[in-house]
Amino acid sequence: MNHRTSVVAFAVALALLLSASGAMAQEPGPDSGDPPLATSNTWSATGSLAAARRQHTATLLPDGRLLVAGGWNGSTDLASAELYDPVAGTWSATGSLAAAREMHTATLLPNGRVLVAGGHGSGGDLASAEVYDPAAGTWSATGSLAAARREHTATLLPDGRVLVAGGWNSINYRLSAEVYDPGSGIWSAAGSLNTAHVYHTATLLPDGRVLV
Repeated sequence: MNHRTSVVAFAVALALLLSASGAMAQEPGPDSGDPPLATSNTWSATGSLAAARRQHTATLLPDGRLLVAGGWNGSTDLASAELYDPVAGTWSATGSLAAAREMHTATLLPNGRVLVAGGHGSGGDLASAEVYDPAAGTWSATGSLAAARREHTATLLPDGRVLVAGGWNSINYRLSAEVYDPGSGIWSAAGSLNTAHVYHTATLLPDGRVLV
């Protein structure tokens, strides 16, 4: 399986701007507390990333900024990360990952930090994981997955833990699943999938279960 054919790396980011001058889909009452819904549905250019990349992650932070991390630029895996400010429409550099990676997952934790897990690096598929602290703008190592994997899913559970499931390691598709405890920084085995999955989806259901 070749995941690196026909690569087109775009550094230009596009933002969907819902113009306040557009027709209003709903006129909220004076006490609703909700902003009016604008429906111009047009695209406009915004600031460009400093580094062209694909197969990266993008995570919305609690303060409204967007964290983009890792990826591949057509020739090498990236460790760099950037922050997008939606008010200014600009990107700024932030701390780099310890391990360059693509095809990883990034999950916003309840404490506002971001967990990056697995993926593929220059030395092959990765089991390592890192946590980003938006206040400090830095990454720190945390416990590693038991099984290296890429193109898996990561789902935040209601209790604050993170479920990683499936993926592959360039040789085998993964049946296994693991759960990350942000309090201890440790991964533990979870029940295995009945069928190995890659490029799949994982959705948290209202009752706390996860649908793959």
